[in-house]
Amino acid sequence: MQIETTSHGGTAADVRLPVYYLPHGGGPCFFMEDQRGPPDMWKSMAAFLESVIPSLPRRPKALLIISGHWDEPQVTVNAGEKPALLYDYYGFPEHTYRLRWDAPGAPDVAARVKALLDAAGFPTAMETQRGWDHGVFIPMKVALPDADIPTVQLSLRSDYDAAAHIALGKALAPLRDEGVLILGSGMSFHNLRAPRDGSATPLSQRFDNWLTRAVTDPDPAQRNQLLAHWENGDHARFAHPREDHLLPLMVAAGAAGEDPGVRVYNGVVIGWAVSGYRFG
Repeated sequence: MQIETTSHGGTAADVRLPVYYLPHGGGPCFFMEDQRGPPDMWKSMAAFLESVIPSLPRRPKALLIISGHWDEPQVTVNAGEKPALLYDYYGFPEHTYRLRWDAPGAPDVAARVKALLDAAGFPTAMETQRGWDHGVFIPMKVALPDADIPTVQLSLRSDYDAAAHIALGKALAPLRDEGVLILGSGMSFHNLRAPRDGSATPLSQRFDNWLTRAVTDPDPAQRNQLLAHWENGDHARFAHPREDHLLPLMVAAGAAGEDPGVRVYNGVVIGWAVSGYRFG
């Protein structure tokens, strides 16, 4: 049963929103007839994405999305009122470059994000011109097809310092009590050169097993320590030659605070084991 809360009552536990690390698929994968693999290969991932908003204890007033497709030397907040879409994928059917997801921006939430990061000592910039990349609009077109929740995108930091991204998430944690749903958007396995014929599945599964043990460690301090040193994981650099798609998980884990992590999605797509996680 979902819990409805209002400003007139309810405890912090009632109103605090969880944090997610979502798999966002490959390019516009959910919107193509030719899945470039077995029929319905992405079906279970799409079903998971569709379940996210209905599973929440209350409807968010805004979304804050950290995508693996945007990094800047300084952490940067998109404060646009009506961001365009950035079709940053290549070689897909023509119709996928006409997809729309027209959620409004949330400049007030963007300002709050910047204030929290400034207070935590993170040099932070704001911008209004960059469109939402496909790490935002592709999974959210599945999860929120009506595009009716204001949305803010936050960049990663280009140094890819895992511990710094966990700290960044900790600074953002108060948003959870303010009605903002924090979503890390990436892929728990992201090696585009890995074989897609099934031969990489065992190695990807070994990293997936390690990552799940780390995320679900009952001690939040130990969890964050493991994630800060993710390169020590089983076949970590095979899973992530470049960690851009993993770092949104670090932000999510930092924002989780003391809340435990749970694996809420697991599947194999194009021969790679992929998971999604929820905290709180």
